[in-house]
Order: sequence, then structure tokens, then C-alpha cells
Amino acid sequence: MTSPSVAALRAPGVEQADGELLRFPQRFVWGAATAAYQIEGAAHEGGRTSSIWDTFGRTPGKVFEGHTGDVACDHYHRYPEDVALMTSLGLSAYRFSTAWPRIVPHGSGPANADGIDFYSRLVDTLLDAGIAPVVTLYHWDLPQELEDAGGWTNRDTAYRFADYAAVVADALGDRVSTWTTLNEPWCSAYLGYSSGVHAPGRTDPAAALSAVHHLLLGHGLAAQVLRDKLPAGAELSITLNPVSPRAASDSPADLEAVRRIDGIGNRIFFEPVFRGRYPADVIDDTSHLTDWSFVQDGDLDIIATPIDLLGVNYYQPALLAAYDPSGTDTRGGGRADDTWVGCESVQFLPHSQLPHTAMGWPVDPSGFYDLLMRLHRDYPEVGIYITENGAAYDDVVADGAVHDVERTHYFRGHLVALHQAIADGADVRGYFAWSLLDNYEWGFGYSQRFGIVHVDFDTQVRTIKDSGFWYRDVVAANGVR
Repeated sequence: MTSPSVAALRAPGVEQADGELLRFPQRFVWGAATAAYQIEGAAHEGGRTSSIWDTFGRTPGKVFEGHTGDVACDHYHRYPEDVALMTSLGLSAYRFSTAWPRIVPHGSGPANADGIDFYSRLVDTLLDAGIAPVVTLYHWDLPQELEDAGGWTNRDTAYRFADYAAVVADALGDRVSTWTTLNEPWCSAYLGYSSGVHAPGRTDPAAALSAVHHLLLGHGLAAQVLRDKLPAGAELSITLNPVSPRAASDSPADLEAVRRIDGIGNRIFFEPVFRGRYPADVIDDTSHLTDWSFVQDGDLDIIATPIDLLGVNYYQPALLAAYDPSGTDTRGGGRADDTWVGCESVQFLPHSQLPHTAMGWPVDPSGFYDLLMRLHRDYPEVGIYITENGAAYDDVVADGAVHDVERTHYFRGHLVALHQAIADGADVRGYFAWSLLDNYEWGFGYSQRFGIVHVDFDTQVRTIKDSGFWYRDVVAANGVR
């Protein structure tokens, strides 16, 4: 298995004549996505308590220039304006997350009526505009009180998550038909508990593996609660961010690097959710870190509670090789960091011939295509929503406009790849651009802009970017030129 050519990476899988419209299936869902802590602000209003990100952002050196989500996009107060923007873009759906510390402020115990009322008003405003609400229950804002009790390393957190899911289902289940339990547990577990670059900032690989399991247990418990409480026809999902790995060569060592990263990044989530088991090779790869005794009898049956949809977030690929400790490797790679638990023998190589985003991420639509076809092959029983896809660039407002040509090219390339994947059998039913708004980009604070709508964080003025207008035309045509 070798790395594909640069031409293949830039123009994956499909020939398209100039001006040809590639149509998507009827009833394809077109939306945009956000997350509560990244846009809401109002961190100390309406009964909300602190989350792990409130604490992390105030820890010196953790977030760019000490930025916090205290105000963010002020969506808590400006949501009618933001829904009007969605309407102007023609969106048929909006993916957002509910904030656990706003709804159940102490992580467990009584629900907060003010927090529930905010999301109820948001849902009603969306429905009045003809936009379907798609709710994510957890997008990383764990109540700080639960982290103080052990966070996702504490088995009890999974049960508290199910209780919280029940509260949201009771409040919104009569009007919301599509539900996601977790967003990217890979990030919550590995970035939060192993490398420490996300909240809560812990650096314990064994704790990260425990967090993986308890996050998945929480997913399964919440799925059972939602299935019990929601009307027939409601759709349940989990959103994962699978890595799209490629070996730098067909050498056994480089192929072994792919196996390890695929195990800890992909199969450790897919296999328990869809097959009710953890991969034996992943357990072996991490046996020097933990004995996996946190997995109790019956847990995997809970985790494998049937779901209807899989959310897929994709941004970039991974080019992998065996790590050379002698330092004689001339390919310019870097050894896998503590994020990749049990993958000390792997290095990530740069995509030096590809364009890159402002985050330094390579632009590679063919990795998107490859990932979707792999999911179609290995887990064909579940429909897919692309719940995040997008790029950060250094946007500037000039004469009331943002000419973000690179972002438009990014979207177009990935939608062409998506169209080909659907033509080749992938059951993809919708696409949510990341993100509706420029927002608080976690450890990067406000330094990185992913939105199709520009936000001036001093004035809160919104400006639709050229990519947003382009996306509006895609939605209207149900296809991409």
C-alpha cells in the first residue's frame, strides 16, 4: 500500500466536466453545525455552572492568549439572528449541542428550568423557520463538579450522562427527531486525559483508555434511555472522527503503523458500538498501560445498543510510517505524541506537496472518499451523516465581504468526493458544514476561523462569507458544480 499521487489527492475518484451539476439524492439533508461552548457565551447566566472548559480556559498556558468561551458568539442572546442567517442560507437542518452544565448544573440532581427553556425556544424558532433541529447531547462541556469526582475515568459519570439525556429527551423529544449522544469521544478521551491539550488537561494514558470505555458506556446507557423515551421514528446516533490512515510504503513496518493507529483511533470505537467487542489487538497494544479491568460484565451489550445513524467528522488524512529511533529517517515525520495511546512506534509524515489550511492540516478529499468507502464496507448496516467537514483560513472582512476562496475550494473538493462515495454505494444521507459561525476553537481560542459566517468578536457583527453564499447555492441546487 503506497501513498497516492498528489493529482489523486486533489481530484479524487470522479471526473466532472466544467459546469456539470453533480446532484445529490432526493431528501439529502443540508445543514451546518456548532457546539454549545464554542458559540453560546452567557457562561454565568441562566443558572449555568462551570464546565471543564471554563476551568481549562482559565488555566495559564492552556488556551491561546487565555481566551475563554464566556461570550463567544453570544448565541445565547442572539439565536434569533443566527436562525435568520440559517434561513437565508437555505439550510434544512441545524446541528447544535446542549450544554450539560446549563441543563443539569451540578452534573446530577435537579434540572435547570432556565436552561431547558433556552433550548426549547431555540428548537421552536428553528421549527418555525422550517429547519430541523439535530441535537448533540455532549460536545465536551462536562460539568466541573463531575470532573472533580473523577470525570470520565469514573464509571458513575456514564450513569449521570444517561440521567442528563433523560432530562433533555423529556424536554425536547416531542419536537426533535434526530439525536446524537457523543461528539468525538476520541478527543474527549485522548486529548483530555492523555496528551492534556484539551480539558480537563490530564496526562495519563491509562486514564484515557478508561475514559474511552466510560464514554462509550455513557453512549449506550443514553441510547437506551432515548429509545425508551422518544417517539417511534426518532433516530439515534453517535458522532465519531475516524482517522483516514495511509501507509507511506508497503513495508511491513509501515503497514504495522497503520494497524496501530487504525486500532486506537477507529476500531476501538467502531467495534464495541457495532460489534459489541473491543479489538483484541488494541487490548494487546495497550496491555502495558492497563489491564482493562474497567470493562465489566454486560458493558459491551449496553454499548452495542442499536443506533440508526453514524455521524462522521472528517478534516484531514494521516500518512503513517514506522518510527525510526535512530533519527536517520529523512522523510520529515514526527513520532506519534501522547494522544495516540500505545502507538509509540508510529510516526506521522507531512503531506508536503498538498495545500494546507491555517491549522496546518493537509487538504485531501480523497482521504474523505477512502474513509466513507471503508465504513460502507465494514459497517454497512448504518446510515451516515457527515456531521462536520470544513477548514480554517485567515479570513479578512474587506468592504463588507469575506472572499474566502480557499474554503470554497475545500468544500467543493470534499463534496465532489462525497458525491462519488454515494455513487459507489456509501449510504450518506446528509452533510453539515463546520461551522456555521466563526467561534471559540478550543485550545486555539479565537485565533482560528472555521465559519461560513464571519463573526467580529468585538462587535458580534455577522458577515456571510463567499463560501457561505456558495454553500447556499449548493443547497438550493441539491448539487455541486
